[in-house]
Amino acid sequence: MKDNYKKKPICTEKRKEGMSSSLKLHTVNVLGIDVFSVRMAQLLNICEEHIDNKRSLFLAVVNVAKAVNCRKNSELRRSLDEADIVLADGLPIVWLSKLIGDPLPERVAGIEIMYKLLELSSKRNHRVYFLGAKQKVVQKVVEIVQKQYPGIRTAGYRDGYFSKDEEQSVAENVRHSQADILFVAISPPKKEIFLRKWREFMDVPICHGVGGSFDVLAGVTKRAPLWMRKCSLEWLYRLIQEPRRMWRRYLITNTIFIGLSFAAILRARFGKLFHKSAPITTSSTENPNK
Repeated sequence: MKDNYKKKPICTEKRKEGMSSSLKLHTVNVLGIDVFSVRMAQLLNICEEHIDNKRSLFLAVVNVAKAVNCRKNSELRRSLDEADIVLADGLPIVWLSKLIGDPLPERVAGIEIMYKLLELSSKRNHRVYFLGAKQKVVQKVVEIVQKQYPGIRTAGYRDGYFSKDEEQSVAENVRHSQADILFVAISPPKKEIFLRKWREFMDVPICHGVGGSFDVLAGVTKRAPLWMRKCSLEWLYRLIQEPRRMWRRYLITNTIFIGLSFAAILRARFGKLFHKSAPITTSSTENPNK
């Protein structure tokens, strides 16, 4: 398999200009992806600052599947490259960072970010727009949010099943809603293509792709028990739920990830012994006034 992603690691250089300058953000290069070394509390502070200052912040998360698939999926890789902050959605990403000698502090799962942003929005009366999933699902999500997070002002919602010709009207609707936060639950690569084309136009401070989180929130899909999440066994729980659809995906993806991780650990621990070794790079964003 051709290893294209190694030619240009996903980096944070283009993110510096738009990021909050009041915080130092360390990143850890995990399989060619710069993952931000932040805890949930720190991330929420960053989000609050961007909402208050009306500055755009695009959040992305990386798990085993994305780390593997972005090697051959250019749209997925580009979406990670263009995100302002990339976070460790899966525990294996955190474990690998420790094994290569530059540990991430914790897992910051995409669905947990959504729940925390909902809590924050309820306290501060933020406007939230819900985009994606089926119409019945997103309607159920809005109903549940209005009951459980009464302080939230619903800026708008619509399903994720729209054509290319409808993209502009969807983007205009989001823009006119004056939302503070946009949750996008659309499958790739449609999500990546839509956000790349319309994110700047929609002018929403916080944009977060939440994958299948709407289905979980609406009760359509059950989330793995807490003990399985802590052991990084969510994939097994999903495999049990959908064995025919998921077995091949997890078998191939997890096997590739194990191989890539083993190679990364060897490069990190014994890099000097190999002529082709590539150093694990890190970068940071610092306040230039300090």
